[in-house]
Amino acid sequence: MKLSIVIPAYNEEDNIQLLYDELTAVLSTNGFDYEILFIDDGSSDSTLQILKGLQENDPSLVVISFRRNFGQTAAMSAGFDYATGDVIITMDADLQNDPHDIPRLLDKIAEGFDVVTGWRHDRKDAFINRKLPSIIANKIISWTTKVSLHDYGCTLKAFRSEVIKNIKLYGEMHRFIPAIASGMGISFTEIKVNHRPRRFGTSKYGISRTIRVILDLMTVKFLLSYATRPIQVFGLFGFISGSLGFIIALVMTIQRQFFRIPLSDRPLLFLAILLIFIGIQFISIGLIAELQARTYHESQSKPVYFVRDVYRDTRESMDRST
Repeated sequence: MKLSIVIPAYNEEDNIQLLYDELTAVLSTNGFDYEILFIDDGSSDSTLQILKGLQENDPSLVVISFRRNFGQTAAMSAGFDYATGDVIITMDADLQNDPHDIPRLLDKIAEGFDVVTGWRHDRKDAFINRKLPSIIANKIISWTTKVSLHDYGCTLKAFRSEVIKNIKLYGEMHRFIPAIASGMGISFTEIKVNHRPRRFGTSKYGISRTIRVILDLMTVKFLLSYATRPIQVFGLFGFISGSLGFIIALVMTIQRQFFRIPLSDRPLLFLAILLIFIGIQFISIGLIAELQARTYHESQSKPVYFVRDVYRDTRESMDRST
């Protein structure tokens, strides 16, 4: 079983050499067949130069250099595309993830799990601005996606190659990989991992990323629940809105015709008209989304299902060959 270690790096010049030394020591000691892929995400310091120097003396090291900073999700996506291992492991370049946890991740993969995620149960970050928002976000994500994990933000994860290479990432979606993969019917688990304080450099996370994560969560929820049937969500809202508007308009029409109640001074009439038009718009959006969903799947020959294995009787094919 070959391993691919995918590590995005952005302005981590003080950490690269230390991480490389520790990582290669762990991998070599355990006798793994491995490759290490560092993705330089447009660093402005000497990160790329250090990586190129390491690569010249290590054929198992692959360095992917971006033209500019595209973000961690794009860096991971590039690592997945270039990885050749049977199992792909992701980790941060800031030394906070412990390479000694890698064998434990692989033990769970060997047990039959498709995805193994790390849980920083003793996280070495500030509570108010890092740990507390993370706790709240993890609960919201777990509740929304129905995939219960303690720590979506931990980069240290292990994936079977056939799972991760079927997932396309955009925005800030790298943290939602277990939730996205759950739509394929994969098996996943979570283990406690060591988390170390940051020694060099500064964190790249801020409030703007939190906002982007919330917006991406909406996308993930839609993809998990309605990607192949968008009319069911838009049509539902449209039906409710249109029906409510129609009922209000019908009641007001009866009042006008049989009880001589005037309509000119009643804002409720405009609400009824608005609800009817909103309902029509939602249903129209749902129909357009249905056409786009079919174009998305058919143009890329993208299946609406994922097969784990195929079991069949091979005796018939053997009889034909003889």
